[in-house]
Amino acid sequence: MGGNSGEILMLEATPEPARPWASASNAETLDALPYIDDDYGNPKVKEEVDRLVEEEMRRSIKKPTDFLKDLPPPPSFTFQDHPMIGKEYERVRAGRPPVTLDFSSRYQVELPPMNKRNDESAWKQALHRAQRSLQHQVIRLDNLELMLKYGPDVWRQNNQRLEGFLARMQKLAQQQNDKIETVNRERKYHQQNTAYELNALSAQWKELCQKNIEIHSACAHIENHIEELRREAADRGWNLEANLENGALSPSG
Repeated sequence: MGGNSGEILMLEATPEPARPWASASNAETLDALPYIDDDYGNPKVKEEVDRLVEEEMRRSIKKPTDFLKDLPPPPSFTFQDHPMIGKEYERVRAGRPPVTLDFSSRYQVELPPMNKRNDESAWKQALHRAQRSLQHQVIRLDNLELMLKYGPDVWRQNNQRLEGFLARMQKLAQQQNDKIETVNRERKYHQQNTAYELNALSAQWKELCQKNIEIHSACAHIENHIEELRREAADRGWNLEANLENGALSPSG
């Protein structure tokens, strides 16, 4: 019931925490009951909610960045332990094209420069480079022959391992989906079972609110009637306070 203002007092919601992301205990509690609340599927309710949201967005003076200013700053990445990734990040950030790797030079036999064509040591170094390149090509051919001989079996074994890994992941995913389905079935079961109690409590709450309004209206009507009686007594010259103490009504002398 209200005080001097004559308004019905309502309980206020608890204030929102200043930093709801700081700890799990401050997480917002959702009280939605999607299995028994039919208002969410009502087009009129959705239209009204969209209208209220659009109206709030039009009246709001906040910018999209204002909603993030109270959040902690994101961590900075300096790439101190990964200099190569840091250089690549700076290259992409600056919009520079990637560095082109030229592998054709390793297959070329470089001759000594023109001013060292008569130098025996320069020719020996060129010969050693050619021999290293040739040996590298021989090793590549050996690797290709080994890959042709054993590669298919290795790939089949690798595919079998991947298929086994995929089967395990699918089994885990199915187990999680089964748990989710079980939770959803339990939620639906409990919500539907408690729907009757919730509807009864909701009807009782509405009835009590209606009675409260009626009592409030009756009290206001009685107060108005008392004020009218007091004015009438004052017009007749009755002293109500003194006469009430004596238990009788008589004109004041």
